[in-house]
Amino acid sequence: MASLYSRIFRRRGVHAARGEARRIARNHLGFHRLRPGQAEAVEAVVGGHDTLVVMPTGAGKSAIYQIAALLLPGPTVVVSPLIALQRDQVAAAGRHGGIPAAQANSHVGAARRREALEDFEEGDLELLFLAPEQFGDPRLVETLRAARPSLVVVDEAHCISSWGHDFRPEYLRIGGVVEALGHPRVLALTATAAPPVREEIIERLGMRDPRVLVREFDRPNLHLGVRWVSDEEAKRSAVVDWVVAAPRPGLVYTATRRSAEALAARLRAHGVAAAAYHAGMAAGERERAQQAFMEDRTEVVVATTAFGMGIDKPDVRFVAHAEVADSPDSYYQEIGRAGRDGRPAEAMLFYRPQDLGIRRFFAGGGQLDHGDLERVAAYVQLAGRPVRQEELERATELPGGRVTAALDRLQDAGAVRLLPSREVAWVDDGPGWAEAAGEASTAQAARRGADRSRVEMMRAYAETGDCRREFLLTYLGEPFEGPCGDCDNCLAGHGATQVRAAQPFPVGSRVRHPGWGAGQVLRYDEDRVTVLFDDGAYRTLGVPLVLERGLLAADRAGEAGSRPSGGSKRELYERARRLGIAGRSRMTKEELQRALREHR
Repeated sequence: MASLYSRIFRRRGVHAARGEARRIARNHLGFHRLRPGQAEAVEAVVGGHDTLVVMPTGAGKSAIYQIAALLLPGPTVVVSPLIALQRDQVAAAGRHGGIPAAQANSHVGAARRREALEDFEEGDLELLFLAPEQFGDPRLVETLRAARPSLVVVDEAHCISSWGHDFRPEYLRIGGVVEALGHPRVLALTATAAPPVREEIIERLGMRDPRVLVREFDRPNLHLGVRWVSDEEAKRSAVVDWVVAAPRPGLVYTATRRSAEALAARLRAHGVAAAAYHAGMAAGERERAQQAFMEDRTEVVVATTAFGMGIDKPDVRFVAHAEVADSPDSYYQEIGRAGRDGRPAEAMLFYRPQDLGIRRFFAGGGQLDHGDLERVAAYVQLAGRPVRQEELERATELPGGRVTAALDRLQDAGAVRLLPSREVAWVDDGPGWAEAAGEASTAQAARRGADRSRVEMMRAYAETGDCRREFLLTYLGEPFEGPCGDCDNCLAGHGATQVRAAQPFPVGSRVRHPGWGAGQVLRYDEDRVTVLFDDGAYRTLGVPLVLERGLLAADRAGEAGSRPSGGSKRELYERARRLGIAGRSRMTKEELQRALREHR
């Protein structure tokens, strides 16, 4: 089947592929038509581009890779962290159109894994589903290389970004695996990705000449609201009363495991079939709670952020937050689990300003000591050979999580490469270990500030008197001008009456601050402007002060083609060296980006 569509593509070109894509969608997937963005994404992939697709869950992202797989010669590797979802996708591929697919993750018996890998290598499978942690096995990578896949699909691609709560360290090695396979085309899929996350996905996967497609981000059937509460007890009572009266099923998100347990118990006491869900529960308990919710035996799940990724229950009628999320990115992803059937649904935030404290605390956590970075960097460089992470943990006497975090930061500094074999290699012409540790430490401090700025954006969302939908969408880099007519502010008439500030710099334009560098204008709110700076921090400035002191100026160098984001620091250096505009690898990443922009 794959070879048939491959011949069609080679003979008739990309334009014909769109028609074939529609036929595949109809004949093999049961779709009467392709949704907005699906055809464009398929066309980008088969046209030779690495592609990042940002669409809400339920918008048909899996159809994109299924169609592209049938149009391209060679098989497709699908990387997904969700074992249960892999099982469902394999079943759906076979059920709808007989697309040969199999999973070969750790939940499948050894004999079935061997059979799936043999079928894949022999060309009998179109889709092979794997979990990212499996790439630590060099034999698996060799098997995949022998099969010569034409496409690598990275599902839940935001897991590669250390900005978000869904960060998975095992995703960091996928970019190295892609290169080990000869860099087949890469299709990255996610339901949530603000501009900094998109750039990190592109960079860490080493995507070449990437196309970025963001579609259907607005969810007009979701009513957005915020309720202020005075203290903790008043908040819990308000949440319980609201959930008791709300149409169900629904989800309630909390910041802590203890809060999840307590709220679930109070809801049960009020006659609601509620269950808690958090990472502190045994795996079997979590699976039973999830299954009961999917089968409508549980009406409400009260959960930490451990619950939700890959949950595709279309009839969720509300998502309530008992505490603010850690960022608008996370918040939009979580409320997006409501109303996937297109019917009206509620997204309600119960807001107590004091709750921002716990998010600020979490945003400042997970920081490495400079000495930890030096120990890891020195060992890798002085070893003079690739070393396994287990060896690093023993030699440095650091826990695995801290070693992983240190390697993540040193990779960003252009000092180390994470190999598919689970080994770490020093970049020969990169900075020395002391300099690399210093760069990583400085970048870590900047990241901490950026994380805290995202918490402040959640405060701004909760306290805005303007259109809430406009706030969220513009934060995510999508143009939208309120009033939306279906948030609490707009329905109260506030969203339509906010005074629009003078806009000295258009929304979406590039600007430069004398201290914070370059950034992009996201939105205006009354007399304030919000800018996303290139260091990942969101900052809000008063427009009168900006004008009086000349704090922002148009960034002409960054306007034409935006900043070159398609590569790691190492790749940016190699590109600059080939162009003869960089003579040393000790330039910072921002300096390399600036040099490449100016060269244009």
